[in-house]
Amino acid sequence: MPDTKRVVVAAPRGYCAGVDRAVITVEKALDVYGPPVYVRKQIVHNRHVVEDLEARGAIFVEELAEVPTGATVVFSAHGVSPAVHAEAAERGLKTIDATCPLVTKVHNEAKRFAGQGIQILLIGHAGHEEVEGTTGEAPDNITLVQHPDDVDGVEMADPSKVAWLSQTTLSVDETWETVGRLREKFPALIDPPSDDICYATQNRQSAVKQISTHADLVIVVGSSNSSNSVRLVEVALESGAKASYRVDNAGEIDPAWLEGVNSVGVTSGASVPDALVQGVLDYLTERGFPQATEERLTEENLVFALPPELRKDLRRQTAGD
Repeated sequence: MPDTKRVVVAAPRGYCAGVDRAVITVEKALDVYGPPVYVRKQIVHNRHVVEDLEARGAIFVEELAEVPTGATVVFSAHGVSPAVHAEAAERGLKTIDATCPLVTKVHNEAKRFAGQGIQILLIGHAGHEEVEGTTGEAPDNITLVQHPDDVDGVEMADPSKVAWLSQTTLSVDETWETVGRLREKFPALIDPPSDDICYATQNRQSAVKQISTHADLVIVVGSSNSSNSVRLVEVALESGAKASYRVDNAGEIDPAWLEGVNSVGVTSGASVPDALVQGVLDYLTERGFPQATEERLTEENLVFALPPELRKDLRRQTAGD
């Protein structure tokens, strides 16, 4: 009987432009200012990336109170509230804001809607750093909606002045289900100028849908606190994969998952270095699976400039060399 085993790796996968920019920001800050450079929260939600930067001299803290006065601190890709910016200024900290520009776009939309007296329904997950940062822009105007089923309990003082925004890393399908139910309840619901879910999140979900239709197993590489990685497992299962699991690296794969499996799909979240995906592919090859073939949905060419405050110091350092 012929060997029918196959491994398909999804593309796009892994680093998006915002993550790439944030990680390079910390690396360049270490080069320019020397260690230690402090980083508020995980720069991106990936354990391996954080550990690598720690080895280079980055110190990750939960809150600014842990940062010595006058030190350099980088704000993570997920964004921070105005209160955090104000605290940093008060403490005399040198700040580099590595907030993803697509998250900044959501912050600006929140400020604009609030400035017009419009109440905002923010679709997202409670406690996620991005949600906390966006909410901080207009706390009196924002109501969090976590799930389509939460819509029934949402009440607005003036149903004619309501808009929606969303966290950038959500399930595309579930978000549109939530928006549809909100629109049924609030027919005058105002849309953001453009969809808030980032291009990379959408592309990775579309790509995993494509490989899941013919997969016995889909392995998603990503950390447990990575919202977009967790969503990829859900999307894989919804799209026809018989099983799907998230792992931080190949060491977390349970060999029992491979029993009776012929077709494996592999992908990764937007904050995952591709070396970790390669580790999973090597693991599969060692266990009798063939070399992976890539199924590419689309090309991604977006690049974000580094934060202006860092670019200025990089130019100054180069001029001084």
